[in-house]
Amino acid sequence: MSLQCTAHKQPNTLKKAFTCAFPQTVPIFAGFLFLGMTYGIYMHVSGFSFWYPMLMSLTIFAGSVEFVAVSLLLGAFRPIQALAVTLMLNARHLIYGISMLDRYRGTGIKKIYLIFGMCDESFSINYTAEIPEDVDRGWFMFFVTLLDHLYWFAGATLGGICGSFLHFNTEGLDFVMTAMFAVIFMEQWTKEKRHWDSLIGLGASFACLLIFGAERFMIPSMLAILALLTLLRGTLGKGGETV
Repeated sequence: MSLQCTAHKQPNTLKKAFTCAFPQTVPIFAGFLFLGMTYGIYMHVSGFSFWYPMLMSLTIFAGSVEFVAVSLLLGAFRPIQALAVTLMLNARHLIYGISMLDRYRGTGIKKIYLIFGMCDESFSINYTAEIPEDVDRGWFMFFVTLLDHLYWFAGATLGGICGSFLHFNTEGLDFVMTAMFAVIFMEQWTKEKRHWDSLIGLGASFACLLIFGAERFMIPSMLAILALLTLLRGTLGKGGETV
């Protein structure tokens, strides 16, 4: 009897989690499909077959790195440079990881994919979403991550396949990603009970911008934010808001 109850409960648990997660990812679908197609088209016009963006979007799942990877693939083989660029572009995920330590606890084997698939958008949803009590938290975050991954994969693949039929000027499309980040930040700001972590990020970034300049402030600001949030983790985590 207990085995039958478990068998009936599992599909219902997955359905509830998926039903709750899907509406949260709809805005990401529009952005990822558009940007993914742009990336696929960019790969095509750079001389790559459609399976390059298809496989890269499936295994890398880091939009900014995938765009930069085009020039790395076309240039001379410099693995150290590629590693440094990748670390620089994705250094913010160190901060994301610290913020999600408690939320990923107890998710079992799903944690492996949650760590791999954590991007800016899935982090924002999983960090700020108010998950109903009757919805499994681990499966909710899993489906958010999986859906965002599939959106990007579909867009990149379609762009690579249809690239030969579409011709338009892609200049300025990178601003869409900037606008998306701004919206994500504002949404997280409105859902926070306190804003100390956001203010630390803004303050550290502005200070590093003044000290190092616009071309060199990114890495110092990421390191400063990481250090500050790590040192103040216990203090900022009090009062029900975990950093």
